[in-house]
Amino acid sequence: MFSCKINDKTYLKMLDLRDTEHLFALTLQSKDTLREWLPFIDFTRTSDDTKSFIQSTMKQFGENNGFQAGIWYDGSLAGVIGFHKIDWNNKSTSIGYWLGNDYVGLGLMTKSVEAFVDYALLELSLNRVEIRAAVENKKSRAIPERLGFLEEGCVRQAEWLYDHYVDHVVYGMLASDWKK
Repeated sequence: MFSCKINDKTYLKMLDLRDTEHLFALTLQSKDTLREWLPFIDFTRTSDDTKSFIQSTMKQFGENNGFQAGIWYDGSLAGVIGFHKIDWNNKSTSIGYWLGNDYVGLGLMTKSVEAFVDYALLELSLNRVEIRAAVENKKSRAIPERLGFLEEGCVRQAEWLYDHYVDHVVYGMLASDWKK
């Protein structure tokens, strides 16, 4: 099971069923803000929906296809970060992430993404990590920019969000460029 200490107050831990109520409460608490960029929010109506999500992430881990981790800050679940999937043939993955409203602006996500990129490139020996974010999602885009990812382009109408398409900016980091 994946776990990673970031600092004295922050650690990452792979989600498991014991996290269901914490994650459901965090999702509900931040629903209005998260909904702007995350299409799954409207489908998270009960803790059973969250339990199903966690079960799917455990299956993902069991199939050696990535995992989702909780970002824990000062004893509370603050957000989620994870590998969408791992392409072992091409040694690449992509990362997705979100934070609850009360935890934005503390530097948690930058440190969490940095730890996930370290894990992908150094521990899993992958060659490429990709992050995609909606063009208008400035907060999410700031993370790869802060960490030195290369902006590689824009995918037009990449995602359907409720009633409209959004374009995605694609950021990439190669193992040969990481922390030079």
